[in-house]
Amino acid sequence: MMIEGLLLLGPTGSGKSALAMALAHRLPLEIVSVDSAQVYRGLDIGSAKATAAERAAVQHHLIDIRDPVERYSAADFVRDARAAIADIRARGRFPLLAGGTMLYAKALLEGLSDLPSADLSVRARIDDEARTHGWPALHARLARVDPQAAQRIARNDAQRIQRALEIYELTGRPMSALLERNGQAQPRLDVVALMPGDRVSLHRRLEQRFDLMLAQGLLDEVRALKRRGDLSPQLPSMRSVGYRQAWAHLDGETDAAQFRAAAIAATRQLAKRQLTWLRSLPTDLQVDPQREDALARLEKRVAQIRQHAGPV
Repeated sequence: MMIEGLLLLGPTGSGKSALAMALAHRLPLEIVSVDSAQVYRGLDIGSAKATAAERAAVQHHLIDIRDPVERYSAADFVRDARAAIADIRARGRFPLLAGGTMLYAKALLEGLSDLPSADLSVRARIDDEARTHGWPALHARLARVDPQAAQRIARNDAQRIQRALEIYELTGRPMSALLERNGQAQPRLDVVALMPGDRVSLHRRLEQRFDLMLAQGLLDEVRALKRRGDLSPQLPSMRSVGYRQAWAHLDGETDAAQFRAAAIAATRQLAKRQLTWLRSLPTDLQVDPQREDALARLEKRVAQIRQHAGPV
């Protein structure tokens, strides 16, 4: 199975960007941002956007591609990400998609068709059959009902086999047909999840990270955005965590301490939601970013999947 790239996902503050940069310095990679705030120009500090120096050292994609007054959807991201993947591979490089906007990741992996929601009873029955006959046997069944999906899914990829068979049982139609109906054929991506083992340490890191953003001038950044006159807190760009709370503070709705507390609480809630999303996504590898061997494990994984990436 040809793998087109690696998708590195994790909660905010888990070190995705630093690990992605470290990998890109060691391997011929380019980074594709999976972040709904980093697409906007002017949202730099609060989105933890790669600096100009970092972008000069390693090519980044899907950063600063929209004005904050514009809207950017999951469908836009899927289109742009697939184009970036094709462009990177055409130049002999390997795409490393990294970020924490799980809706974007899910749309890229599963498409934007009206796929049915998970059915626990169907999944339990498929799991029972797998325990009896093995996942390769169920993969063989998938090949009969949806050969296109089976070609993309490995014989022991339990989660993806289960989902494809579940969709077929619920709809009577192959998953690949439902996806292609809306032009959303799935890219072949290896999915790595950063799952911090110590939640207390993550919360501490999030607090320190936000204080650093304040020191770097987050409030000045939001003041400049407000001065434009064409932005409002109802826009998707200004609803981003940190920006929403900063806007309210500059409007006089909170004092400095309340603003800081609200922003940190919202950041923790975001991390919790991201971890919940991650647990629902099919992942090929989970790595604790707080472990000393995190980078080595990721580098080994990238080296392994590059062997199966086909000519680029």
